[in-house]
Amino acid sequence: MLFGSSGIRKLFAQELLSLGPLVGAAVSVDAKRIVLATDARTSRSTLSDAILSGLISGGAEVFFGGIAPTPSVALAAGQADAGVMITASHNPENYNGYKLFRPDGSSYTVSQQEEIERRVAEPVYAAWDKQGTVSPVDIITPHKEKILAEITVPENMTVVVDCGNGAGGQITPDVLGADGAKVIPVNCDPSGKFARPSEPLEKNLLHIPELIRKAGASCAVVNDGDADRMMAFDNLGRYVDGDSLLALFAKYLDAKQVVTTVDASMSIEEVAEVHRTPVGDSFVSEELLSWGTFGGEPSGSWIFPKHSLCPDGPYAAALFAEISSEWNVAEELDALPKYTILRDAVMTPNGKEIMGILGAENPTDGIRFADDNGWYLIRASGTEPKVRCTAEGRTKEDAKRMLEAGMSTLKKAEKEVK
Repeated sequence: MLFGSSGIRKLFAQELLSLGPLVGAAVSVDAKRIVLATDARTSRSTLSDAILSGLISGGAEVFFGGIAPTPSVALAAGQADAGVMITASHNPENYNGYKLFRPDGSSYTVSQQEEIERRVAEPVYAAWDKQGTVSPVDIITPHKEKILAEITVPENMTVVVDCGNGAGGQITPDVLGADGAKVIPVNCDPSGKFARPSEPLEKNLLHIPELIRKAGASCAVVNDGDADRMMAFDNLGRYVDGDSLLALFAKYLDAKQVVTTVDASMSIEEVAEVHRTPVGDSFVSEELLSWGTFGGEPSGSWIFPKHSLCPDGPYAAALFAEISSEWNVAEELDALPKYTILRDAVMTPNGKEIMGILGAENPTDGIRFADDNGWYLIRASGTEPKVRCTAEGRTKEDAKRMLEAGMSTLKKAEKEVK
């Protein structure tokens, strides 16, 4: 199984490098015009050359966008047959991978991923006289122009932006400052070596509140390595958790139908009608093909179907800044319903076996148990050797009870594997 919850992602090593030509050739069977770009990781050129060899050998015409955010690639895929992004998203620098996009900006569906895996096992290449080509293309400017046509960040505000030395530095600061707002850039050079861990968790962003206070900023926005994720801080310098952001965006956009994942808080159901999917933005975007006006997951992936079916960190950053210019975000957040969410995990290389014992059809989809006062979810990580347990309750006691029940179930299954 090559694909995880968000593309193919592995440690940068021979296995990942060897997959490049095979995946490229597999994609080019159906897609003959392909947009390719990379995030800022130091392994970007090696892997882009690897997959490029497969794309060209399959006869594809490739448009190379250099270092660019994942949502820029997804948007540019609308002018082609497919998009390919070299990235490991929020993982550390020693990881990398391949993400594949359809022309509508959504990730390859499960059935398409299965077909790619079949073709990787039985590669087919074009004849010597039908090899493809590669040419450079600017995919960032059209992305920026599309965001600015839909969102306004007014000049009378100050915004702190931290792109984590990832691809977001190519666009997010410019979008935020295009209409005159003062932008305080932090870690916005795409160096490929992260000054902070790439995942936009509160514990990785302890420097932000002081910057907000010193600058008198209205808010702060943060991207991960490939800028498909965005998290934020409010006007009081408080980190805004993903469940609150999900509800805030839904409320501001007046979204009545929201698609989110099985690990999202039940509080969103007090704001909108909800459809839930397995964890992973590709599942959210696939559901949005047929239902919903907004979608996202608490990890920071926000999907706005009228804009794109790919999570768009620069777009979400601009939208949060726009909201911060119109609302007192701190007051809005304090008024949202909140329940206690607790998390724990077991480090183990046997996630697939454990989830099989628990009855999960797919280890990364997991199993979910719910009653009137809460729920717990047990699922194997798609990127790390661990099995996670997430629990929520209407009270702290309910959440604790759910977490204890989930961890007991998980540890019992772990013992059976051993």
